[in-house]
Amino acid sequence: MNIFADFESRVRAVVTEVLTGLDKPVPDLERVTVEPPRDAAHGDLATNAAMVLAKPMGLKPRDLAETIAERLRMDGDVETVEIAGPGFINMRLSPAFWPRHLAVLLGARADYGRLPSSGRKINVEYVSANPTGPMHVGHVRGAVVGDAIARLLAFCGDEVTKEYYVNDAGEQIGVLARSAFLRYREALGEDIGAIPEGLYPGDYLKPLGQSLKAEFGESLRDMPSEEWEPIVRDRAVAAMLEMIREDLKTLGIEHEVFFSERTLHDADGGRIATAIADLEAKGYVYRGALPPPKGKPQEDWEDREQTLLRSTAVGDDQDRPLVKSNGLYTYFAADVAYFQDKFDRGFSEMIFVLGADHSGYVKRLEAVARAITGGEAKASVVLCQLVKLYRKGEPVKMSKRSGDFVTLADVVEEVGRDPVRFMMLFRKSDAPLDFDFQKVTEQSKDNPVFYVQYAHARAHSIFRQAREAGFDTSIGARIEADLELLDDEGETALIRKLAEFPRVVQSAASAREPHRLAFYLYDLASAFHGQYNRGKDVPSLRFVNADARDSTHARLALVDAVASVIRSGLQIIGAEAPEEMR
Repeated sequence: MNIFADFESRVRAVVTEVLTGLDKPVPDLERVTVEPPRDAAHGDLATNAAMVLAKPMGLKPRDLAETIAERLRMDGDVETVEIAGPGFINMRLSPAFWPRHLAVLLGARADYGRLPSSGRKINVEYVSANPTGPMHVGHVRGAVVGDAIARLLAFCGDEVTKEYYVNDAGEQIGVLARSAFLRYREALGEDIGAIPEGLYPGDYLKPLGQSLKAEFGESLRDMPSEEWEPIVRDRAVAAMLEMIREDLKTLGIEHEVFFSERTLHDADGGRIATAIADLEAKGYVYRGALPPPKGKPQEDWEDREQTLLRSTAVGDDQDRPLVKSNGLYTYFAADVAYFQDKFDRGFSEMIFVLGADHSGYVKRLEAVARAITGGEAKASVVLCQLVKLYRKGEPVKMSKRSGDFVTLADVVEEVGRDPVRFMMLFRKSDAPLDFDFQKVTEQSKDNPVFYVQYAHARAHSIFRQAREAGFDTSIGARIEADLELLDDEGETALIRKLAEFPRVVQSAASAREPHRLAFYLYDLASAFHGQYNRGKDVPSLRFVNADARDSTHARLALVDAVASVIRSGLQIIGAEAPEEMR
């Protein structure tokens, strides 16, 4: 149960009752919210109801707040209601509310905070690196952020498809084929010398050269380029995609769909032509010339007439070329057809996780969504800033099989999957991130992933200690425990923090900001470790106390709730919840 959503419903019911009693029409209450107060000392919940409704009702915010507060004080779960400033309403819940909510959490367990099916189909496209080599560290953050967003949305009831757009139609694929062919000749025994400028130099292409030799012997070498290139291209793309899949698996990432850009160009670009024709029928396509770009050169700009998308009519800051003057489709034209394909597959929202250098794509993708769907579906873009690698504060430069960059596999191999995933989320995605190999492997409070995982392991250590002391640690015993015995301020504060989980998950999913969950887990772990340490100083507060069996059972239930929420949160992030740490 999301207590904030629950009390939001209660506040809106009270507001409806108050306004009806004042003979006032009840407006749309969508702007009425219930959130944690900025200062915890002000209470447990705060609502802006009087602030957002007073003006349209022709009332003074403070007067309306007083009337709403009077009704809220009648709620049995509310202990006090106070008005702050010009009309904010702060509520403190009764002490009896928190044990009851803890019981709800224990009953829900892994489903605590989870929402029922929303009926929405959402496509999350992330990574989508050119299939020309192994994943490098520049792909890691977008991969983790995209995967976490997909997991959050699924937890919140959406039907999510995780998709990878394979850029297998551009010139880079020709370069890949020629690079692979060079390694094929090397596998046949030729001395290929230094890799020519413009080709991919990495050793990762050597196995591909060997596999081409095993499949074709020397026959490819005797073919003209127009014959061997499509053969090598197909084998090379398949090999690179397999390498990419394996790299992503090291991060626990698997896409359901790998969509080939080349399929859009098949049959002389038939699918692109169809998408453009549909937009033309809607009045969004015309022949014209674009003014020269200001500042950075615009991709596909020509100082002549072209086929253009009238994207300024749907929110873009400039119209976009679809067909060049030579009759060839632009990259953007393929993007249009790809979005059309997603819409045809029934998605109501398409989320694109892109590098910060693709910020120019935001308006154009949103415009394409409006033009194609007429508002039935939308495009959302999440931007990820760069990651800088450090070791003991010094920039990292290392390379193995890649040729000239740090691979994703290098990073995961050195520090492990969980630190990579957690730390890639421990900063808002559009803010730069420094990743220090030493810090993410330290066993200290300064290492967030260790601190959170240690909290889960500590909970299970407490269970083992309790069993050794003769306590029943079964789920049934925890559910039957007298939770009203949890009356210490630290215990109540811990339950309050647990109660924030559904709201955090839902707000993180709604805002497409998984860092909110990582921050929350760290705060929850800190509260749990803090309460554990209080027991060192005050023996009566220890989670396991042989002289206080009833309160121990209640505290074990609280520990179980902490472990359950941390486990759920780590599963969404994509990290393990260990029961022991050494």
